[in-house]
Amino acid sequence: MKKIIRVAKMELNTLFYSPIAWFLLIIFLVQCGIQFSDGMARVIQNQELYSKRFWYNSFVTADLFEDRYRGLFTTITSKLYLYLPLITMGLISRETSSGTIKLLYSSPLKVRDIVLGKFAAMIFFSLLLIAILSIFGITAILTVESVDYGQILSGLFGLFLLLCTYAAIGLFMSCLTSHQVVAALSTFVAFALFAYIGELWQDNDTVREFTYYLSIAGRVSKMIGGLISSKDVLYFLSIIFMFLTFSYFKLRASRESKPAFVRIGRYLAVFGGVSMVIYFSSRPGFIAYLDVSANKAHTISSNGQKILAGMNKGPVEITAYINLLGENFGSGLPKARMNDVEGRWARYVRFKSDIRLNYVYYYDSTAYDPLIYKENKGKSLQQIAEQRAKIYKVGMSRFKTPAEMEKIIDLEPEGKRYVMRVSYNGRSTYLRLFRDQMIFPNEQETMAAFKRLTDDQFPVVGFLEGEMERSSKKLGDRDMGLLANEKGFRNALINQGFDVETVSSANQVPANISILVIADPLKAFSPEAMTNIRQYIDRGGNLLIGGEPGKQQLLNPVLAPLGIQLMDGTLVQPTDDFAPDLVLTDVTKTTAGLSREMFAMQQSGAKVAMNKAAGLKYQQGAFDIKPLLETNSSTTWLKRNPLMNLDAASSDTGKTVEVKTFQTSQITEAKQSENTNNPVFSASEGDEKGTFTTAAALTRKVNGKEQRIVVTGDVDFLSNVEVLLFRNMKDTRIDNFAFGTQVFGWLSNDRYPVETLRPPNKDTKVRLTDRSLSVLKLLWIWILPGALLIFATILLLKRRNN
Repeated sequence: MKKIIRVAKMELNTLFYSPIAWFLLIIFLVQCGIQFSDGMARVIQNQELYSKRFWYNSFVTADLFEDRYRGLFTTITSKLYLYLPLITMGLISRETSSGTIKLLYSSPLKVRDIVLGKFAAMIFFSLLLIAILSIFGITAILTVESVDYGQILSGLFGLFLLLCTYAAIGLFMSCLTSHQVVAALSTFVAFALFAYIGELWQDNDTVREFTYYLSIAGRVSKMIGGLISSKDVLYFLSIIFMFLTFSYFKLRASRESKPAFVRIGRYLAVFGGVSMVIYFSSRPGFIAYLDVSANKAHTISSNGQKILAGMNKGPVEITAYINLLGENFGSGLPKARMNDVEGRWARYVRFKSDIRLNYVYYYDSTAYDPLIYKENKGKSLQQIAEQRAKIYKVGMSRFKTPAEMEKIIDLEPEGKRYVMRVSYNGRSTYLRLFRDQMIFPNEQETMAAFKRLTDDQFPVVGFLEGEMERSSKKLGDRDMGLLANEKGFRNALINQGFDVETVSSANQVPANISILVIADPLKAFSPEAMTNIRQYIDRGGNLLIGGEPGKQQLLNPVLAPLGIQLMDGTLVQPTDDFAPDLVLTDVTKTTAGLSREMFAMQQSGAKVAMNKAAGLKYQQGAFDIKPLLETNSSTTWLKRNPLMNLDAASSDTGKTVEVKTFQTSQITEAKQSENTNNPVFSASEGDEKGTFTTAAALTRKVNGKEQRIVVTGDVDFLSNVEVLLFRNMKDTRIDNFAFGTQVFGWLSNDRYPVETLRPPNKDTKVRLTDRSLSVLKLLWIWILPGALLIFATILLLKRRNN
């Protein structure tokens, strides 16, 4: 050890008695100072601009260090490769070109001492770079409230491992030549190779995983986010070991005479051994994880962990069926396979190592992109598929024909889209891709699919039909097919763990129905229908009843035994931009208690938009009744007389809503009033001011269980048009589909959707002002680098004079 330390000291003396090391340290400090001060300035600016707005939920630690484009650690990671080659290029090549290598060989030093001593010097230099980065970590700790210590320390640890790895590679490259410039260029090439190798042969099933796991790309990013895994740590240690061993072999070769096949065999043996360690340490079941982030951002929720822990009766098979002519084929390309395995499924495999992923490629006709067939008129389906495969550069031998697929599975009900079939213990369900920006299912949809495979009975939502109620299948404006059955809509009930059926009012409600929906009937219920509904209520079934203004006479007889009624008239909320009967309702404390999602919705000030709503009046009786949504008494009142020049929602049956893509910019805005004269409050006409309930929750005990009922004075908020209202309306968040989904979750006795919301991060505030940041910026960019420059100049001049 003393010999290693002696070599390290000699190398450090050489290094720091030359201007290059000092120059790099100063440049590194200035670069980090500029990057961090810009990031901090952005955080302060956003804090001042948006701190009181609901959508500003910035996690400062992540913004400052992890942000993909501006975070300090993330951006520095992409620049570290520029620093190390300039330091490592002379480690051995300088000794070789000057002849001092012979002195080292003739000294009582072993080759091992030389290699480890040189590397120890690089570790010290790497620690200096980490010390500079730590300046900004300490600044964040002192200025950010509830800063995420774990994320900062994990990021520093990951960057230190990366620096040591680069140093080991640079040391070996310096052994290969006596020219320092050549050594530096070779090191750059080696860095590029290790960054790029993960993209090589990713369409080849045989070597895909091998090349992917050898790549250094992305190894640090998870550590910067706060997740330390044994596979990443072992990767860095293995690469360091490999290149230090290579350096040892290279220096030893000049002192011994061995056949070429022996020398080459040594390298191949070490490379093979290291490759096996890297490969097997990356396999499911062999990886240890440590999530040190404050809210465990890289770990699935506790509910998700419980679901996976309960799946102990065998493996989970996930088979992705990917149509060459269907939606999202590009996301399912063979070369994107490892992004799927490591990017989307690794977090679940962490808790259930026997999740098995299978991929089936096929081609078949689909309604997606009809231009494909128009542009290739006269060509057979196979010819079209061959052309598409050529464009994507994928061999046709991978794809099964329609006839072959018919023998395997019927994907017609799924639209022959990219879909995943999840199977476990003899049961299966579908996990879909969605028409939104995220495309792939997140934890909530994934856990809903997994939970369905273990539940003995999952909730079935029955939509009553027979009196022209809102349809659960159609996509017209007034209907509810989007929330209920649209497979490409993430928040649809069928993608959140529910089954959806239709129920005829002429028959008894089937026993398997756990939630009955009565949505805005247009004609009176027959005596038989009333009997069937009351029998369902009497036996304790859960229920959602949605009314509309003008339908009081149709629904109040159903509601009478519950102790709640629809009030006569229409609620109005006049504004300059929208129809007066578009009412923005507030989430109550009762609603906030339904789930953590609803609590977050209430805390953010989000509202539910109701287009034509009746107020609810109720009295406590057999049911305990609590309001879920209420109007603001200062902006909303009850208009008794009918409103003029406004189309009834119930007559709007001919329109359809576009559901191909759910971009907020494409969502139809609320109907604007053609009448520029907003209604005026008139007490003489019976208008009432006050706070009105538009949705209420009813509960009671029946047959030893809690019966849950929701009554709303509007059902448009769940219709195909209104459920898409997720937008900012004059600093107001409209979140209809979140409220609707959570209402069904409450009616399912909180079984679905699976709650995966995490506790909010607390590092949302910086104790800095622009003035104090200016002082710190002066310190980072001018004072500290200047002091370092003065110290280096004095040291170098003193060295020169001696």
